[in-house]
Amino acid sequence: MNTGAGVARGDILWFVHVDAEIPWGCLNEIERIMDDPNVAGGFFRIRLPQASIIYRLTDSFAHYAGLLLRMRCGDHGMFCRRTAFLDIGGFPEVPLMEDVEFFRRLRRHGQVRYSRKRILASPRRYETIGRARLTLAYGFIATLYIFGIPLLKLASIYERTCSKRHTELSA
Repeated sequence: MNTGAGVARGDILWFVHVDAEIPWGCLNEIERIMDDPNVAGGFFRIRLPQASIIYRLTDSFAHYAGLLLRMRCGDHGMFCRRTAFLDIGGFPEVPLMEDVEFFRRLRRHGQVRYSRKRILASPRRYETIGRARLTLAYGFIATLYIFGIPLLKLASIYERTCSKRHTELSA
């Protein structure tokens, strides 16, 4: 992400996962949000594509818990001013949660707003690892993060619970 930002030419940087489906009119939406000079950045809500109840719970939990805990992950399509990105030092070089760390720094730099438009996040990892298992693992890791568990420990937990390679080995 830092490398991409380094070669990008615009004043607004948008970080979106390659396998996400972006909403119609999203560039106009980013422009509308960033029109306010007090806004350092923003993000979109996410939606997992299928009607499964676990996906609706995950969508909603990700949004409301993220608002309450003031954290976002990369699948939310975060965007920011280049100046803000440079001022906060870009994405930190950490083993896990670099997007959350970036988001928290961005919030300290200025206002961060969200769009009600939704990015359609890929369900690939949920289908590979297991819908309930991955949702619970992400929630557990986020909770440990909030309580200050070191990122190296969280990366180890992530590898054991969310890794496709580990899931195949234990099957």
